[in-house]
Amino acid sequence: MISVGDLLKSRKTLKGNYFAPYAYVQGDFELGLLETRLGARLIALPEVFLQGVYEGLQHELGDASSLVLYNCGRWWGKSFFRRFQQEVTQYYEIPLAQMEMVEFLSCFKQCWKTHGWGTIEFNFDYYPHGLIVIYTTNSPFAAAAPKGKGFACQLEAGILASFFSQLTGENLDCLQTSCESMGAPLNSFILGIQERIKMAKTWLQEGHDHTSILELLCNTQVNKEG
Repeated sequence: MISVGDLLKSRKTLKGNYFAPYAYVQGDFELGLLETRLGARLIALPEVFLQGVYEGLQHELGDASSLVLYNCGRWWGKSFFRRFQQEVTQYYEIPLAQMEMVEFLSCFKQCWKTHGWGTIEFNFDYYPHGLIVIYTTNSPFAAAAPKGKGFACQLEAGILASFFSQLTGENLDCLQTSCESMGAPLNSFILGIQERIKMAKTWLQEGHDHTSILELLCNTQVNKEG
């Protein structure tokens, strides 16, 4: 049986939830100043602002607006990864690469939620096939986007691709395959190496849904290995 003395010795490793909103988001609300608990600045994006971004990009760029948002997400994701790595490593006193997967995912999901991006979940059933499936709900980007006009979470897809590329050291891409703005109950993403996601993009354009794209990706890998 573990002794009280052992518990006291190990108490510094028993850390709370670093990204708990009441502790993570600080600042002078009357002055409109938002900061993290380490003093890094935060910015609030009103829904009307996001709506204006979508409308402006669509007016200026047409269908190319999705690519612009995705590339913006990739740039944003680099900064997001650096800050996440710094904060988590400093608080839990362990390098990010050495964290248990459960601990990492718990931190990431709470961080995503605290930043106001909705909820995020991971499905690793397809990991043996080199794929990670990600689901988000209550996305502010999908909520602000024009309804029924296409997949609206390209910014999120870019963030996820960039973040996990830096985490794994692989050149990853991310494809959205369902969207709340188009009536789906959640936003679905497939994360994998660029060559495979490029194939998935073709199937998506041909009208395949999320489930059939995953099946095609798995079958393609099996055929190649055979």
